[in-house]
Amino acid sequence: MSSPIVVFTVTVSLLGVHVLHGLPSSYLQPRNHHGVKTEKFIEKYFTQTVDHFNFNSMGNGTFLQRYLITEEHWTQGHGPVFFYTGNEGDIWEFAANSGFITELAAQLRAVVVFAEHRYYGTSLPFGKDSLRVPQIGLLTVEQALADYAVMIRDLKQQLGAAGCPVIVFGGSYGGMLSAYMRLKYPNMVAGALAASAPVLSTAGLGASGQFFRDVTADFESVSSECRDAVRGAFHQLTELAQHQDYSRIQSALSLCEPLSCAQDMQQLNGMLRNAFTLLAMLDYPYSTHFMGSMPANPVKVACETMLSGPDLLTSLRNTAGIVYNSSGLLPCFDLYSLYVECADPTGCGLGLNSLAWDYQACTEIDLCFESNNVTDMFPPMAFTATDRQLYCAKRWAVVPRADWLKTQFWGDALSTASNIIFSNGDLDPWANGGVRKTLSSSVIAVNISGGAHHLDLRGSNDADPESVISARKTEADLIALWVEMERTRLQRSL
Repeated sequence: MSSPIVVFTVTVSLLGVHVLHGLPSSYLQPRNHHGVKTEKFIEKYFTQTVDHFNFNSMGNGTFLQRYLITEEHWTQGHGPVFFYTGNEGDIWEFAANSGFITELAAQLRAVVVFAEHRYYGTSLPFGKDSLRVPQIGLLTVEQALADYAVMIRDLKQQLGAAGCPVIVFGGSYGGMLSAYMRLKYPNMVAGALAASAPVLSTAGLGASGQFFRDVTADFESVSSECRDAVRGAFHQLTELAQHQDYSRIQSALSLCEPLSCAQDMQQLNGMLRNAFTLLAMLDYPYSTHFMGSMPANPVKVACETMLSGPDLLTSLRNTAGIVYNSSGLLPCFDLYSLYVECADPTGCGLGLNSLAWDYQACTEIDLCFESNNVTDMFPPMAFTATDRQLYCAKRWAVVPRADWLKTQFWGDALSTASNIIFSNGDLDPWANGGVRKTLSSSVIAVNISGGAHHLDLRGSNDADPESVISARKTEADLIALWVEMERTRLQRSL
């Protein structure tokens, strides 16, 4: 039986400029923004099963899962289905920053679907109670993948697309999900583009110091003086904290409230380290409005800021302001509202979505990264498996299953998989937690020189380096090949 669809009646600009209520359907109007063309999407809701794996706990209970769809370029009944496996956030954000998918859809005449991950955005299985214990217990990778498989199955039926190959796309955690979809549901998914997907590090494979070492390397690549200035600023903060000179720290960094204890200092260091993390991840060659507003080449801008102030602490404050005060309107930094400490040392973000991601980092997603001030420029901040267990038991009453992703999703034994592209940019601190070497003729690593976090998924821009233009061409050629192979297979089976 096909699942009914509900159309959400509100017009939303993908770039977040305006919201108009009361219109018959929700469209994104195509326009150019910093060289990126946006597409028409209709926002809809899919009636989804709450629990795919237990017939007693929820029966056949359902919830409304949001998705976006555009048939603008589709050759109906023939063109492929491009399906974005939504990750930890509002699905409009990912649609707004994944223009390559719709560009490729125009070439291959595909229908494009962006599906929102359960427990994020408006896709809340238990409404306002979704992020409470025990309701949050159905937030798992496996449930999310089953959501996408069911949605793909039913949408293909509703669209008259039974013979249309499906290619899944995703970036970061969404890229992990795309790879996992190909592993778990190869009968439904012909291929996957897993951009900046840290499938190894999140399965507990790799060194705990890798992430912040690679953040540091981005700043060091601009200049060693930049790295040393950041390290020196943190050293000055540590010395002031040791002397409990909290008033000096408050004035130097423009904090709204003075520090009063070691926990406040831990929070401050986390907030500041998180600023450098975001600058490194989002080091695009043009200004962006994804996970905040960033200037073009933000790591270079940050280094110029670190090296141009009257003193290191002022420079550190101004550099943090690139992330936390891009508007210039904040009179001071509120430590506990700008950054939330959680089970992900790289940052959970803010708001309700951050709670859902914190839970995932406490269950299946292993993010035990730490800084040490030896291989990186940050103060020593440990986050061990024991730290994770203690935090998660207190916060969510759960015990992480450290080896589960290795067991469930193959770990580093991916050479027998097929039709997966693992793309990574060398500026992305997540890159070395992913697949950097080609494993077979159809498990392909695409490495992008000068590329930040899933730059290849973004729409074409005049400032794109040649490396990402070449990477997108490689990806497009492979996907076109997979589409034709799957179309042939499907035609034979019909």
